[in-house]
Amino acid sequence: MIRLLLPIAALLCGIALLLLGTGLLNTLLALRGSAEQFSDQTLGLLGSAYFAGFILGTWLCPRLIRRMGHVRAFTFLAAAEAACVLIHLLWIQPGLWLLLRVITGVALVGIYTVIESWLNTQAPPERRGQVFACYMAVNLGALALAQQMLNWDSPLTFTLFAVAATFIVLAVMPVSATRLSQPVIQDTPPLSMQRLWQAAPVACAGAVLSGLGMGGFWGLGAVYAARMEMDTAQIAGFVSLVILAGALAQWPMGRLSDSIDRRRALAIIAGVAAMGGVLMALLGPFGLWLLVGAAIFGAGSFSVYPAVVAHLIDHLHQEDILSGNAALLMLHGLGAAVGPALAGALMGITAAQALPLFFALMFSLIAAYALRQLRLGGDRIVDGAAHQVPMVRTSTAVLEMMLEEASGQDVPNSNTDDADGQEVVRAEPEQQNGDDAHDVGNRP
Repeated sequence: MIRLLLPIAALLCGIALLLLGTGLLNTLLALRGSAEQFSDQTLGLLGSAYFAGFILGTWLCPRLIRRMGHVRAFTFLAAAEAACVLIHLLWIQPGLWLLLRVITGVALVGIYTVIESWLNTQAPPERRGQVFACYMAVNLGALALAQQMLNWDSPLTFTLFAVAATFIVLAVMPVSATRLSQPVIQDTPPLSMQRLWQAAPVACAGAVLSGLGMGGFWGLGAVYAARMEMDTAQIAGFVSLVILAGALAQWPMGRLSDSIDRRRALAIIAGVAAMGGVLMALLGPFGLWLLVGAAIFGAGSFSVYPAVVAHLIDHLHQEDILSGNAALLMLHGLGAAVGPALAGALMGITAAQALPLFFALMFSLIAAYALRQLRLGGDRIVDGAAHQVPMVRTSTAVLEMMLEEASGQDVPNSNTDDADGQEVVRAEPEQQNGDDAHDVGNRP
């Protein structure tokens, strides 16, 4: 493992430093905006603007990277994000902050694209799954650790903004110093939404609804905790707990998803997330008891999108997997862009408890639709059952690593010669029940 990670240590170090700064900033802005008397609707729009920038960046950044090269593009985008962090302090105005959040979203998805495309071409084909797992661990670990830096000072001072900007600037150092050869960014061919819906309607609905729920959490989770009269240290613990619970639940939830009908598993996982939302709403007034609901919510919510991806892979032929998952990622991003604004409006009209109830509603709808589709008949797998792997929403550049692990096959990599001509073999289910080998309505 050490031999595998040493060549890419600079890339992993760069993304860890970047996410320490970005993870701190995301929570810090919610707390500072709340302290500046921004309305819940405005705070929700800030979260939506960030994800809108994410979507815009998926179109803009590959062109930028081709023009500049990976190192210069990373430096350019990190400088833009660091500048945005500091500008927040110079002019505390909602309109300007909305623009800064869009720019930050564009910059971050570009940085993800740089790192992930690099990792994908540097990892040996037979080890891409391990590299992907390490990358996801770095992602979630850095995001959770970033919350603890909120304890260093008050959100009303400049200190935490300076710390966030410093980490983002430091991220440039290991990446600019690397001697790794730079890959070529390739376009992912599109797959129409109509074909995607026809292939796996549960996956499409799950992607949008989980995006709505998770966008609401990333945009307003810290605001909700503050409304529950938590201090800064408790808010940091609250957000970290949700992330860590989600990370720790990936393995058991993945086992569940791979062992029974995927729609039933998705209904159970989404049901856990919905139950967590209800408990958060009920236990919110009781202080730290809120953390019980937060842990349950994190365990379920972070596992929904990986289950959705695995369900989609079950229903696509090999040549459509990459483009199908890129389209699914876009659906998830659209939901994440709308979620904070919608949840913020509900919080402004009613009360802070509207946020966890919003979570409960979104994930309950996923569970209900999955169960409805389950009643319509057996689930017909196209080529073979996929395996669920942990993932968070980053960029389409990471899809090849994730899909190779999830589909149990060597996904051809257009950026390297080693993958050319490889035979693609999808993982077969360990056991088949019934006459139809592709009917997993009774999957063991």
